[in-house]
Amino acid sequence: MDMKSNAITLCAALVGTALSATAGAFEWQIGDTRASVYGYAKLDIIHDVDANLGNTVNRGNIRLDGENGPEGHSTLHAYQSRLGVSSLTATEQGEVKAVLEGDFFGNGGGHFRLRHAYGEWSGITAGQTWTNFGGFLGMNPTIDFTPQPGQGNAARQAQLRYSQGGFSAALEDPGSLGGKVNLAAPDSVKHPLPDLTLRYQGKVGGLDLGTSAVLRQLEYYQSGSNGDRNAFGWGLNLEAAYRPVPGLVLRGALTHGDGIGGYLEGSPAAPGYVDPLTGKLETIKASGATAGVSLAAGLGDITLGYGVARTDLDDAVAAGALAGDANKKFEAWHLNYIWSPLASVSYGIETSYHRRQVQDGREGDALRLQGMVMYRF
Repeated sequence: MDMKSNAITLCAALVGTALSATAGAFEWQIGDTRASVYGYAKLDIIHDVDANLGNTVNRGNIRLDGENGPEGHSTLHAYQSRLGVSSLTATEQGEVKAVLEGDFFGNGGGHFRLRHAYGEWSGITAGQTWTNFGGFLGMNPTIDFTPQPGQGNAARQAQLRYSQGGFSAALEDPGSLGGKVNLAAPDSVKHPLPDLTLRYQGKVGGLDLGTSAVLRQLEYYQSGSNGDRNAFGWGLNLEAAYRPVPGLVLRGALTHGDGIGGYLEGSPAAPGYVDPLTGKLETIKASGATAGVSLAAGLGDITLGYGVARTDLDDAVAAGALAGDANKKFEAWHLNYIWSPLASVSYGIETSYHRRQVQDGREGDALRLQGMVMYRF
């Protein structure tokens, strides 16, 4: 087929899509390729009873007990709204999948950003998509865009992944999700190797199980010695979802590592620090957990969930690399009801309670009330 014929076919397909949009169909066929446009428009209605936690919860904004500041903040935004295009092309060697997706949470909200940009064929995934570490089995549904702390970080980064059955292995961008050590010039962070992630997910009856691991090398260039300092980091994640009876889901996740950094969702600290006396790069241990339950009720589900992430900063503070006001632990409780009167329409209400603790023992908390309206296409 020549270029002009391709253009005519594409235009006809787009017109057909536009004519059928009112029926909720955003798919078209061009030769052996089936393409679709998908996404949703979401309004978030937020009221922070205490400190302003932002467009999506930033637990670092929680004021510690005894600190003064403004209270009572209302925000309405639609930044989580997203738009995506996907395609499936049939070939004699199997289907080729491609996805391009973005939302408007760039720079904290208001700017379009890339979420997914990847292709899949013959067990190979290449591009930017969900990290291979952790997953969604232990993730409790929340209306707020920030997940509960303690699980594997449900975020996206560039990677090359191979999948076979329930097993997958990936080389992932080392300077993105996992975080890096904070340094002052003229020293500089290095990323000599990609992060290696391994994952297996399976199912036994009503129980879904997942386990994953990450191995990474942290490194920085030390100007004074004109040499490199490095350390080895690792992390493990276990997660599960169990459906004992119809309409009831139990979820949980455990995460632990040394130098794990941002691979732990809501980690209060960086993956490591530099000892100011020796210049040695040291890793920071971190752990987390989530637990929750969802119960079908009417047109939706009621969910109660808890998550906690904490780091061991004793050595870093003793070495003088961190101070007593460094964040040590984040906690979050969420209670929500999300329902759908129509297949493409969802409403939700949520109360969330958040706590922050710093190394010297001081604590603070904050309460957020939130509602949502979502239209999917």
